[in-house]
Amino acid sequence: MSRETQFTIFCMESYKVYKSLTGRQVSELFEKNGVFEYIREFYDVLHTTGYQYINHDIDRYLQTRKSQKGENT
Repeated sequence: MSRETQFTIFCMESYKVYKSLTGRQVSELFEKNGVFEYIREFYDVLHTTGYQYINHDIDRYLQTRKSQKGENT
């Protein structure tokens, strides 16, 4: 398993606990909103930060995606 894949799983597990979601809910949320691609694209930066920063960064990313789609945040 690549380091990027391991890191993506770490991000999913961390976000799952942070938001009290199931693994399925996180997977669907990440897939629907392009979070997997975001994590892969910014792996070099994100993997040097802590889990709290990553969780907040994913929240900001999701909020940006919602506002771009015209959804309420």
